[in-house]
Amino acid sequence: MRAQGKDCAIVNTGSKQGITYPPGDTAYNVSKAGIKVVTEALAHELRNVEGNRISAHLPIPGFTFTGFTRVHTTVKSDGAWLPEQVIDFMLPRMALGDFHIHCPDNSVTRAIDELRIQWADGGIVENRPALSRWHPDYKGAFADYLAAGGKRSG
Repeated sequence: MRAQGKDCAIVNTGSKQGITYPPGDTAYNVSKAGIKVVTEALAHELRNVEGNRISAHLPIPGFTFTGFTRVHTTVKSDGAWLPEQVIDFMLPRMALGDFHIHCPDNSVTRAIDELRIQWADGGIVENRPALSRWHPDYKGAFADYLAAGGKRSG
């Protein structure tokens, strides 16, 4: 790619599940978390190469109806986006130089996605139990967190 001397991009598709890790599909979550880590490292390395014309991007789509999901169902949910919608959302964001390209879907608003991501990361800082969003002692706290738009009382 460098030898071409042209602008080019590496796009590795992540997933919201590789950030918030919902229970039920651990192997998928791990693979998408790994893609996130590798792509972040790649972007860091590329930006430190003098004269570099290669960019790296991590689209983070939500529910997308793909060949992978068709293994489980042949009927597209109203909540899912089609791959073409993800691409149409992603390309302008790439043109702006975005690295994390947080793609919405029809199931969850972007604002709720962002709060879910912040809650997941905050669990480390606050030393909450693993997957606290689904933990019986923290479900109420998460619901309150969403209702307050991420603002905490106290």
